[in-house]
Amino acid sequence: MAGTPCRGRSTRCSAPFDPPEAKPVDRRPEKYRFDAELLPLECGESGDQTGQESRSTGHAAARSMIGMTSIKFVTLEVPDATVADAFYTAFGVGEHVRVLPSEAPTSGFRGYILSLVVSQPSTVDGFIGAALDGGASVLKPVKKSFWGYGGVVQAPDGAIWKVATSSKKDTGPATRQIDDIVLLLGVADVKASKQFYVDRGLAVAKSFGSKYVEFATPESSVKLALYGRRAAAKDAGVSPDGTGSHRIVIGSDTEPFTDPDGFAWAA
Repeated sequence: MAGTPCRGRSTRCSAPFDPPEAKPVDRRPEKYRFDAELLPLECGESGDQTGQESRSTGHAAARSMIGMTSIKFVTLEVPDATVADAFYTAFGVGEHVRVLPSEAPTSGFRGYILSLVVSQPSTVDGFIGAALDGGASVLKPVKKSFWGYGGVVQAPDGAIWKVATSSKKDTGPATRQIDDIVLLLGVADVKASKQFYVDRGLAVAKSFGSKYVEFATPESSVKLALYGRRAAAKDAGVSPDGTGSHRIVIGSDTEPFTDPDGFAWAA
């Protein structure tokens, strides 16, 4: 099953985002947080188009008859399933990602980032090192930032992976523990996509206006978040331009559908 074409993008502020109103308080331990703290923001959003067109352009979001509560699986469409399966097993995410052979045309940014949120810098280094040993390429070298420590790589199949922690110092020995896996979709209109998914049954955990949305998916091994397309591309260290298939299918606990940006969901 081929992924669907994507469209649109948004931008944000080169300085860390600080909402004009009081920021929602996250009382979880720091290592379990995934929000704007791990995503550098840039102000000045726009909905300009890319060369990619959504298969669902003009399609109004219809309310689902069955409320969606979680992401059950993520399937990446890859040129060689055997090679991809070996890579993701060595990378350490094999149990969370499925692969499917595909020759669907695609070029440039596919409109999404998969992020691993971990507890400390040495764990980031371990995952990034395993990815590079398996043939991944560096998009953003691992380094400290205002918000923590992390880097971005591109898998041999073209999928983009970010590994990050909000901690700047190790507090124990390095592990292979993943605290959160987050699927970040780069969308044309964050507010519109937020409403689409709310209508589908997802509850909003955090929302920073038209910049960033994170959904509450407590039963899921993969969290869902939304960002403007251009902002997501910049966070990944790539151009926002792209054409063709997203090369990803997202599995949920409701009937199949395609969202306004052309991301395909399967039951």
